Amino acid sequence: MTRRLTRGGAGVITLVAALLATTAPPAGADPAPSPRTTAPPQISVKDGETQPVFSRADAVTQTVLIETTADSDRDGIRDRVQMRIMRPKETDQGLKVPTILEPSPYWAGTHDIPLYPVDVDGVQARRGKGVARNLAELFPGYYDNYFLPRGYAIANLDSIGTGGSTGCPTSGDRAEQAGTKAAVDWLNGRARGWAPDGTPVTAGWSTGSVGMIGQSYNGTLPNMAAASGVEGLKAIVPIAAISSWYDYYRANGGVVAPGGYQGEDLDLLAKIVLTRRNPEVCQKVIDEITATQDRETGDYGPVWAERDYVRDARDVRAAVMVVHGLNDWNVKVKNSVQWWNALKRAGVPRKLWLHQGNHATPFRWRLEEWLRQTHHWFDRWLYEIDNGVTAEPRVDVERAPGRWETASDWPVPGTRSVPLSLNAGAAGQPGTLSTRPRPGAAQSLVDAGRTRTAEDLLVNEDRADPNRLAYLTPPLKEPVRVNGIPKAALQASLDGRSPYLTALLVDYGTDTRPTGARADTGERVCYGQGVPGDDGCTTRQAHRTETAPYKIITRGWLDARNRHSPDRTEPITPGRTYDLRWDFEPTDYVVKPGHRLGVIVLSTDHDFTLRYPAGTRLTLRPGASKVWLPVARGGREALDRSAG
Repeated sequence: MTRRLTRGGAGVITLVAALLATTAPPAGADPAPSPRTTAPPQISVKDGETQPVFSRADAVTQTVLIETTADSDRDGIRDRVQMRIMRPKETDQGLKVPTILEPSPYWAGTHDIPLYPVDVDGVQARRGKGVARNLAELFPGYYDNYFLPRGYAIANLDSIGTGGSTGCPTSGDRAEQAGTKAAVDWLNGRARGWAPDGTPVTAGWSTGSVGMIGQSYNGTLPNMAAASGVEGLKAIVPIAAISSWYDYYRANGGVVAPGGYQGEDLDLLAKIVLTRRNPEVCQKVIDEITATQDRETGDYGPVWAERDYVRDARDVRAAVMVVHGLNDWNVKVKNSVQWWNALKRAGVPRKLWLHQGNHATPFRWRLEEWLRQTHHWFDRWLYEIDNGVTAEPRVDVERAPGRWETASDWPVPGTRSVPLSLNAGAAGQPGTLSTRPRPGAAQSLVDAGRTRTAEDLLVNEDRADPNRLAYLTPPLKEPVRVNGIPKAALQASLDGRSPYLTALLVDYGTDTRPTGARADTGERVCYGQGVPGDDGCTTRQAHRTETAPYKIITRGWLDARNRHSPDRTEPITPGRTYDLRWDFEPTDYVVKPGHRLGVIVLSTDHDFTLRYPAGTRLTLRPGASKVWLPVARGGREALDRSAG
């Protein structure tokens, strides 16, 4: 069922698409009236892009319940997902359009749920992120104002177990994937759908071409749909999205929190978004997630394999524009970079944006270019308009607030991995970081991570600190760009309760740097057609900066019990030295001349790992321990020259 929106406030553009069909009369005959054949309305394309010729104010809306292939609540009836659609009124007159879809578990709000304690031996963690949300508009955001006038239907989908959908939220498993896939199937005539009154309904107005876009969970669902290989999903724009849930809630065998949400896990997230009617039917499903997610060992197992889409990159048919903030510690950068790399290996058409924000979309601080590229991305793949977007540089990186660079690939061509040895200092602390290894006596720290944060432990880098080890380069003579995935390779032993090792890569040097947060500038910018209550405008933002003597470039964690594999826990023999290797989170960062590059080694990372009682002794062999940095062309030579 459809209803016409009767909202005023935007000029109605009438698209005349009537064509005259004329036939020449016989010789000598009186001219006869030419019959008129009315063709369906059409989109308008100029300079390689669709034009805003349809009225947002006169759009029609409809709600459909779509049958999936899953029965996640186990009631013997296939789950149904609810989708709300807004489309040009001309689609009721024969116009067929593609759909831009944002799936989400959040449209109906969230619940406040207590989180797990993260102090091992029992200190309760703070409560979580559940903040009730009210929908001020049926279609919040800018997609309806900008894309609908250009000939797109806009749709919002309630993922399973949320809002008007049935089933149970399952935090990323294949049942949840089936919900997003079903929406694409319905838009292609392959799945059944019903209006709210039970009337069967089909998408006769749909071309079958579908794009998806969204941030965080709303970007993860497009990744899931693409990994299913569903036919008709032509392009996605996942922003700060998860590609493997293990790398959201775990890291190298360790239970590691998304930044700001210590103690959250798969089961709690399912409870946070469980907003369907009769939520009690999902208790057993969520209890099973609790029983299998394993917060004791942090091992990778079946529950995580089911939520790992990277393994299915070869099945992706959609072109993928990956977007992530280099200062995002909620959904960490690894989730986008490993997806990018897997898509590259699979030969999937792709683009990459890396920006200086945190868990955010660059829409409000790079609005014009964001709209241009996403518009051309969807035009190219959903309307098959040859607009040159695939011939442009594949990668956009925000080097500093508002200063963007482009590249043909990422890491940038010419990047190579350079080993830097963690060498003992002349007086024992701090040590040096150099391309030339220098063996020395073993060095130790005593873990105090339950009471001291990583930021506490990296200050006063030139002084000895019993709770961490520090290694620094001399002041750099030339800039060094680290872009890619740094790696740690330490020879170390542990003696005590904590199995964790943490490494921080730090830029030491007073400078003004972006924090990841943004602030409104006061400048109003209009991007699309407005209606009452939604003017099609936004306030431009700018990055917040702070002047500080250091910045954590990136960090990485290892549970030493998983030293051979994230899926296998092995005992640690106290005092025994092991070869321990793990990845940092990916980064793209330039260390300026005059600054020092530092590596700080500790055990517990207060804001990310589980926190065991203090006292574990970590002993490291300098010279034999290294970090491997992916540095852009010339970086190795710059590090050599800086070391003298």
